[in-house]
Amino acid sequence: MPATPAPTQRKKRAFWIDPRFVIGVVLVIASIAGVLMVVASADSSATVYAARGALSVGDRVTASDLVEQSVRLGAVSDKYVGADSIPAEGLVVTRSVAAGELVPVAAVGNSAGERLAPIVISVNSGLPKAVAAGATVDIWASREGDAGVFGPPTVLVPNATVVRVVEADGIIAGAQAMSVEVLVPRARTARILEAIANADALSLVPANLPANLVRG
Repeated sequence: MPATPAPTQRKKRAFWIDPRFVIGVVLVIASIAGVLMVVASADSSATVYAARGALSVGDRVTASDLVEQSVRLGAVSDKYVGADSIPAEGLVVTRSVAAGELVPVAAVGNSAGERLAPIVISVNSGLPKAVAAGATVDIWASREGDAGVFGPPTVLVPNATVVRVVEADGIIAGAQAMSVEVLVPRARTARILEAIANADALSLVPANLPANLVRG
């Protein structure tokens, strides 16, 4: 009986990857990742407050008067009152807000708005260096009398707060003319407006001086 020939050992085939296949897989993964990023970005939302009922000017509101809403606002989310942005004493409504309307930041203010009023006054004399935004000043006034002679100055409003100082520009500005916006108690608003209407000479004197201006 003839001998059975030994089985021929098959040569192992080398593993080979088509570069085009690899590139295709990478492109598919990148495409999926891009879509997920777009979806996640589009789905980002902010939690802001909407009015539970109609809000009128002068109303004081707290978080209990509002309803949280999760909405997509994008770059304008900071234009609306957000969660955790209402102080414990609440906010005061400065313009009407309809029921269900998102509450704009511009439609509310803090309690200081009930006590203080902003007024712009003109100062023809120079301002001390310490008079800048945030400074506390005394507003002095001197009324013009006969023959253009001004009377003795008196303190019109003590401890007013400077909001901003605006230097006049152009030919009509004059050498030292400036406009200063100050916060004054509402109870003294009439006196300030009367002084402005009478063209009284107004001056601002710092109520305190920064340490770097004090010299021993």
